[in-house]
Amino acid sequence: LVRPFARPARALAMGTAILFGTVAVTFTVGMAASLGEVMKAKAHDAADVVVPAPLPDFGPPGAERPAQRTEADPAAVAAAVKAARGTGKYYSASTVRATVDGLPGTTDVVAFTGDASWGGYTMVAGRWIARPGEAAVPSPFLTATGTRIGDTLTLGGLGTPVTVRIVGEVLDPRNDGMQVFTDAATLRAAHPDLTETSHHIAVARGTDVHTYVDALNKTLKPLGATARAGGLGAGGDMVATLNALSAILTLMLVAVAGLGVLNGVLLDTRERVREIGIHKALGMTPRQTVAMVLTSVAVTGLAAGALGVPLGMALHRRVLPAMGGSVGLRLPESVLAVYPSAGLLPLVLGGLVIATLGALLPAGWAARARTAVALRTE
Repeated sequence: LVRPFARPARALAMGTAILFGTVAVTFTVGMAASLGEVMKAKAHDAADVVVPAPLPDFGPPGAERPAQRTEADPAAVAAAVKAARGTGKYYSASTVRATVDGLPGTTDVVAFTGDASWGGYTMVAGRWIARPGEAAVPSPFLTATGTRIGDTLTLGGLGTPVTVRIVGEVLDPRNDGMQVFTDAATLRAAHPDLTETSHHIAVARGTDVHTYVDALNKTLKPLGATARAGGLGAGGDMVATLNALSAILTLMLVAVAGLGVLNGVLLDTRERVREIGIHKALGMTPRQTVAMVLTSVAVTGLAAGALGVPLGMALHRRVLPAMGGSVGLRLPESVLAVYPSAGLLPLVLGGLVIATLGALLPAGWAARARTAVALRTE
């Protein structure tokens, strides 16, 4: 346990390698968790069941484009959902396009019927819409229009101009953050076309989702709509890819840190080979030899781990907002506070794990060394 004090410079070199490894692992774990939260905010997949808006059907290649496509009546679908047994919370979302002063072209306006506050929309500041005439917008929208929470904006290009007051800033990277979220009642006077509508359902407690979907589809089939389990775009493949890349990066960083420990322990073990031979002659077993070598790096590993975790968390707090700012997004606290208290101890012990992994090969070599050979070594 006191071996690091006998070779302080070498212990400092090993501790530095373990420190950077622990910082990198802590940062990588936090980054993966934060990106997962961003993907959840992008997907808005809190619903158990969704009836997606119908996609355009242009027919086979070369065929004439149909003059008009038949869409399910949103009101009929909504009535079927509300009447279905097992429906808990429910809202629908319709997308229309409107013009906004200061923005080129048109902007997507998502109009909700019902309370969508439970739908997975992550707030950065302010609050979610609660009544007609209010709107929530992403951070890039505020930057592009030069507005802030409490300001009003006018939506044009509809039947009549509609004025809304911004009450919240929402985390939504879709469409480069150029969206407006409001209540459908806000647009009622403009008479917009709200046929491009998706329906989002949270089933009642104790209701099986797949059974609910099968029963609902029997009702929706004559209407030309289909329900399915899960949200509109959960982004599960992207999250899995990010987690896999993070795991590979973490393993690579642990391996590099372990090599730094390996170099120091190998030098230390070769210098102590005669001492180890004397211990073996006095009866030290191979297991005890391995334990002795691993214990010699325990203090260094624990100290570096205890220092590396807060440094990794501080690095995460500094880098993630900069990453979000580079694409015009402000990240809420829920995206940054991703380190649970119960998860800090394993990260601290990660320094000890890195030290142990780096010392395993020299420990095995010392355990296999023959006593007579070790005693003859100068």
